[in-house]
Amino acid sequence: MIDTVRRTIDRFRMLSPGSHVVVALSGGADSVALLHSLYSLKEIYQLELSAAHLNHGIRGAEAQRDEQFCKILCEKYNLPLYTAFADIPALARQQKIGEELCGRNERYRWFAALSAQLHAQVATAHTASDNAETLLLHLTRGMSLSGASGIPPVRGNIIRPLLFCTREEIEAYCADHGLTYVTDSTNLSDDYTRNKIRHQVMPALKAINPAMEQAVSRFCESAAAADAYLQAQAEQLLQQAHTAYGYQAAVLLQAHTAVLHTALARLCPVPTENRYLHLMHHILQCGGAVDFGNTKAVCKQGILRFATKTTAFPTGEIPLQGAMHFSFGGKTVNASIHNSDKEINNLVFRTRREGDRFTFPKRNLTKPLRKALNEYKVPAEQRDCLLLLCQDSTVLWCEHLGFSQQGNALAASNGLQIQLTNT
Repeated sequence: MIDTVRRTIDRFRMLSPGSHVVVALSGGADSVALLHSLYSLKEIYQLELSAAHLNHGIRGAEAQRDEQFCKILCEKYNLPLYTAFADIPALARQQKIGEELCGRNERYRWFAALSAQLHAQVATAHTASDNAETLLLHLTRGMSLSGASGIPPVRGNIIRPLLFCTREEIEAYCADHGLTYVTDSTNLSDDYTRNKIRHQVMPALKAINPAMEQAVSRFCESAAAADAYLQAQAEQLLQQAHTAYGYQAAVLLQAHTAVLHTALARLCPVPTENRYLHLMHHILQCGGAVDFGNTKAVCKQGILRFATKTTAFPTGEIPLQGAMHFSFGGKTVNASIHNSDKEINNLVFRTRREGDRFTFPKRNLTKPLRKALNEYKVPAEQRDCLLLLCQDSTVLWCEHLGFSQQGNALAASNGLQIQLTNT
């Protein structure tokens, strides 16, 4: 197994001389084997080693046993151990997600904080068996090609030196080196989806092909290479399709379906199950909307955009007198005018109303504000949130449209200035 670990480290350039590596140590066989193997390679790679253990607050005395085991093990190797506690059941209820997902999120949040604090990489003990289980889990949920790539060997500061070792190889390694470890009782239960795959599906597949985990690893590598290519193509597509308020549907639809779906997956605000990608593909062709809860994808006037549900905006008026600044809808407004003339004392900032009209500069063409916003393809869901400067029903300035013909005249004669910045 140690040869596989070295090949994985070297192939994916996981370590450089003098690296500080924090081993994610649960106390189970996989993480104990990871700690032992990296400790064995400590001199070869000139590593600074430490370990980290997160108590999930789920298994009571058993969780305390695991933490104590990790402390004793690190004392044996004379390595620092960083520990933390997270009440995963309470957090899961608060966030309205499953404990399994919540635990994963908290682990990686803590790992990221440790990595930044210690200027270190974090090594997790994911194996080829975990990778195969992850692929099967993604298949059951409907996945994109990114999901078929499985667990990446390297992701940011996270490295996975055991990713091409099977669980059987790791248990054999522990036996050969006399390594003891603890067993998480939740791993024995089928209450979690992953455990059902581990206990029921994996044995059936390995009966067909004993080397199934290695075969899955090869498939995931091929999928990851294909996905990397598609991601690059998707990035180019999004750049070409990008416009002021979203993405041009006609440009997106010219792409190959695989590139288009990869691009949509990058934009999609929820996990990229294929059903969402197909729904978004459909509205690109036919128009419409896809609701994602707090946001929705809207395709209208040939533009795909994502609208966030917003609270109501103020409906009152703010008179413009001299120089002033105020906040409106998450923006800061700085405005000024020399308005000593009585006839321009009724200038007010407000949102749009029925009957508002906008005269395009240089075109001497006046349209209802609604039609002017249509011409500029301002999304319908944003229009009631736009700030206007008006004199009765005449729009002098409109967010996104700028000054009207009358507004330009006031800018020239009375020094009207308006600056809008996000806060």
